[in-house]
Amino acid sequence: MNEIAKRAICVGEATVELARGGDGRFALASSGDAFNTAIYLARAGQPTAVATALGDDPYSDAIVSLAAAEGIGIDLMTRVTGRLPALSLVDADLKGGRRTHAWRDAQPARDLFELPNWSVTAAALTAARLVYFSGITLSLYSNVGLGRFLAALELARTAGVRIAFDGNFRPDGWRGDVARARTVYAEALKRVDIALPTYDDEAVLWGDPSPEATVERLQAFGVGEIVVKNGPNGALVATTGAHDMVPVPEVVTPVDATAAGDGFNAGYLAARLSGQSAFEAAGAAHRLAGQVIRHRGAIVPRSGAAVH
Repeated sequence: MNEIAKRAICVGEATVELARGGDGRFALASSGDAFNTAIYLARAGQPTAVATALGDDPYSDAIVSLAAAEGIGIDLMTRVTGRLPALSLVDADLKGGRRTHAWRDAQPARDLFELPNWSVTAAALTAARLVYFSGITLSLYSNVGLGRFLAALELARTAGVRIAFDGNFRPDGWRGDVARARTVYAEALKRVDIALPTYDDEAVLWGDPSPEATVERLQAFGVGEIVVKNGPNGALVATTGAHDMVPVPEVVTPVDATAAGDGFNAGYLAARLSGQSAFEAAGAAHRLAGQVIRHRGAIVPRSGAAVH
C-alpha cells in the first residue's frame, strides 16, 4: 500500500479567517475545524489530506499554499471557478472566550459532493487510513450531498477505513433546526468508529445531563471508542471493556480557546495512529490542546507545535 492510501483525510471546510490579535487589530489567516485538525495531524508526522472545495481567488490560493507548506495533500482540494471561500471573523474576550461570526452560505465547500468530480473525492475516502469529519462538515451539505457523503463513509468503513467524528454542534450552521441536526447526526453516528464530542455541545444538541450519559448514548449507536472532551475537567474515555476519566495534566488559563478541540482531536488521532492506547492518546491530546490555547488564533506557530 502506498503513502497516499495510508493517509488520514479530513473532510470539511477551509475558510478565510479574520482574527483579532493582542494589539486589537484583525489579521488574515486560514482556518476551519477540519483544516485545523489536518494541520496538527500533519505536524505530528501523519500523512494527511484535506477534502474540500475552494474558489479560484487569491484567498483560496493562500489556503492551498498553507496546506502544501504544512505537508498536507492538496489533491482533494477542488477549485471552483468564480466562487469564494467562507469567511470567519473571530474575536476573543479578556478571558480567552471566543466570539465567531461566519459567512458560509455561498462557499463551494457546501457543494463538495455535488460537484462534477464528487465521485473522485468519494473514492479517495475508501483508500484512506482514517477519515475525520465534524458536525460542522455535516451542516454544510444538502440532503443530496449528505446522502453521497454517508454512502462514501459506509464504503470506506467496509474497506477497513477508520471513521472519526467530532459532533462540534453549532446551532447557527443548522439555522436552528435541531430536529434535522439530530436526524443527520444519528445517521452519521451509525458509521463512526471513534467519537470525539465536546460535552457542552452534546448537552445542547441532545440534552445529555453528564459526560457519562453522552458515552451511553453514543455506545447505543454502536460507536466503539469514545472520548468526551470536558474542558478543564478532563476527558472521559470509553472503549470496549474500559471506561475512565483522563485528567488535564495542567490547567491553563487560555489566551484564546480557538481550535482547542481541533488540537485535542489531532493529538488524540495522531497518537492512536502511532499505536498508543486510547488513554495514552487522551493525555497527548490534552497536551496539544494546552499548547493551542496558549496562543491567539487557530494555528500555533511552528516553533511551539510539538505534539508529544
